[in-house]
Amino acid sequence: MTTLFRHLLACVALAAGAHAAAADGPAAPRAIWTWEEDSYAMLQQPAQAGRAIAFLRAKSVDTVFLYADALQGRNLIVSEPALYRRLLRRMHASGLKVYALLGSGYLHTERYVLPQHHARAQAMLQRVLDYNRAAAPEERFDGVNVDIEPHILDAWSTRKMELLAGFLDMSELLMRTVRASGQALPVGPAIPFWLDGIELEWKGKRKPVSQHTQDTYDYVALMDYRDRAEGGDGIVSHAMDELEYGGAIGRKVMIGVETLPNAIRKVSFHHLTEADMERELGKTRAAVGAMPAYGGFVVHHYGSYRRWLGLD
Repeated sequence: MTTLFRHLLACVALAAGAHAAAADGPAAPRAIWTWEEDSYAMLQQPAQAGRAIAFLRAKSVDTVFLYADALQGRNLIVSEPALYRRLLRRMHASGLKVYALLGSGYLHTERYVLPQHHARAQAMLQRVLDYNRAAAPEERFDGVNVDIEPHILDAWSTRKMELLAGFLDMSELLMRTVRASGQALPVGPAIPFWLDGIELEWKGKRKPVSQHTQDTYDYVALMDYRDRAEGGDGIVSHAMDELEYGGAIGRKVMIGVETLPNAIRKVSFHHLTEADMERELGKTRAAVGAMPAYGGFVVHHYGSYRRWLGLD
């Protein structure tokens, strides 16, 4: 889809939704990324878990992407799975769904797209599958979110296509691993919105990398990091390709927004207020909420969201 056509579609969607009240009907699904330190604090300190649950429910968050891998030489899902069982029981009892969040700056998991590290990516996911198999139903993860971003690698500028092919090969391996487990667990990645502008031949088909990714996974969480809904560089426009394609193939798209500070102001809501963010999310929902692929929003991330609001 050309940039101009995508922008026109976005304008039509925004115009069509202009008279729709964002508050009408059920609340839009909303998830939140919860990274290493915050997740480990919730696991190890029941008071921190209680504070988090109260906050998330107050902010209409219904799904927690809870980190489920190693931190500082410990891997609690292996060494102390009872901590995960306790926290997931508590979150589920509070009406929250919990997805295992896989990917870590601490572990440099961006390297997992390289063929020599694919086995580490598979093992990372297998630990979650093994945990779920041993857990009671109310203690199991409801899904998985994979946040492995090849564009972070130093080699990105010279080996972009090779790294993207490695990301897709790794993704296919992860999905084969889930199918082999027999577990009905939705798995999806966090992807930047601009992948729809990069075409790649993979498995004999040439198409945008975003489409290869949507073909492979059950859903995507689109890192649609902009501070406004409208315009050619807005949230709606940048999500349109993925929403259109997701609707065509029966895949959901979650629209991600940022609260961390960023030198490029338009990337985050950090320089604005919570009311500003809710207004723009309302506009986005009014524009695309009726599209079959629309899967709600996901906020990045728990710790920065609280700090932005002056709570920590």
